[in-house]
Amino acid sequence: MIIVLNGYPGVGKSTVGRALAATLGGRLLDIHSIYNVAFALTEFGSPEFVDTVERVEAIAHGLIRKLPLGTPVVLTTVLAGGGELGRAEWSRIVALGRDRPPLLVVHIACDLDENMRRIQSPQRDDKRKPRDPQMARRNQLSGKPLAGADAAHLLKLDTTAMSADQAAGAIARWISTLATDRDL
Repeated sequence: MIIVLNGYPGVGKSTVGRALAATLGGRLLDIHSIYNVAFALTEFGSPEFVDTVERVEAIAHGLIRKLPLGTPVVLTTVLAGGGELGRAEWSRIVALGRDRPPLLVVHIACDLDENMRRIQSPQRDDKRKPRDPQMARRNQLSGKPLAGADAAHLLKLDTTAMSADQAAGAIARWISTLATDRDL
């Protein structure tokens, strides 16, 4: 199964993703594992940047397709608003989900004050993650819809008052409920 954690920067996707992968005995592919090669070696938004992201993502998705079928894979991403590059990336994730069903989507959010607090964490520097609290404000006020809102299996999770382990537990229970209901 592919579990996509989608949400704005600083809501806790990577932290929850690590806890969820451990809970499920799966693998985590954090968006920064793909994008940081492009951030380090190309100019943001340039054709080389886009090409690098697509090539690294193709390698990662190829490796995911080779994992044993029972291995859950947690992906984190920030896809909102429906721009051309985002739509293309989402279509590649959907294709991966078709190859490794089911595709489960979790929209992770938290309230604005908590998002602004989290995004400023110094630990975010290690992965070249943005730390601007005003980015959190702009994102939350933008109203841009997150990709995957029309997914057959969608969970909207507010992590404002949750630890990463609590959020991972909530997602794992949701997955278990889907399996029990034979939706998977």
